[in-house]
Order: sequence, then structure tokens, then C-alpha cells
Amino acid sequence: MQKIFLPLIFIVLSFSGYSQDSEKIKDIKKMLELTGSGKMGIQVMQNLLTSFKKSFPDVDEKFWDDFMREIKPEDLDALIIPIYDKYYTEEEIKQLIKFYNSPIGKKSIDKMPAIMQESMEVGQNWGREVADKVIAQLKEKGYYKEK
Repeated sequence: MQKIFLPLIFIVLSFSGYSQDSEKIKDIKKMLELTGSGKMGIQVMQNLLTSFKKSFPDVDEKFWDDFMREIKPEDLDALIIPIYDKYYTEEEIKQLIKFYNSPIGKKSIDKMPAIMQESMEVGQNWGREVADKVIAQLKEKGYYKEK
């Protein structure tokens, strides 16, 4: 009897663990939907393509349109879900959902695209300034010689 009972317990615990993970994954998907993470990913991709269009002005607009049609928010979500799963417990995900449903959470979601856009611009400018500073110091010390 014990020989049958132990494997049965293991199987039941395995399925209950799976259903908890399944519930957690559903909650992560719900949270990502609330935050619009996939939409933000598409916005980032559109900004990136705008840069590519400037770099490749001879490329037909149809190429860019076709490329964007291949980009799907759910593909990004599928890559993000394991990250949230790794760093947050199921209870913490539920708390995040509660936060994102609150007035300040909704405001955070609403303002996030603008904050990300401005932060990226500031980060790019800062990176250029740091790079210029490094090159200037390398030149000053004789490590960098222009060709």
C-alpha cells in the first residue's frame, strides 16, 4: 500500500504545483496586459524602425510595413513572463495587479511611455557626452590618435 501511496502523493503534489504555476502565469499575463507592456514594446520597435528608416532611406516603405506586421506584442510578453516568474512570487504578482488597478498605478501606466521615451533620449545624450569625454581624455593623454 505504501508503495502505491508515495508515488500517488508525488503525482498529486506535482499537479498542484503545476496548477499554482499556471495560475501565476495567468496573473503575470493579466499584469502585463494591464501595464500594456506589449504595446510599449511595439512603440519601442516603431521608434527603432524610425531610426532604421533614416539610416536606410532607399528602402521601400512596404518593407517596413511588412516587417512591423510580423512584430507581435504577445511574442514580447512570452519572453517577459519567465522573468517576472523568476523574480516575483504569485502573491507579489497579485499585489502588482492590485497596484496597477489603483489610481496611482493607472497613472503610472499612462505616463510610462512618455517617461520611457524621454528617459531613452536623455540616456542617449548622456551616453554621447560620456563617449565624447572619454575620447577627449584619451586624446589628451596621447592614447587616441585620429586617422
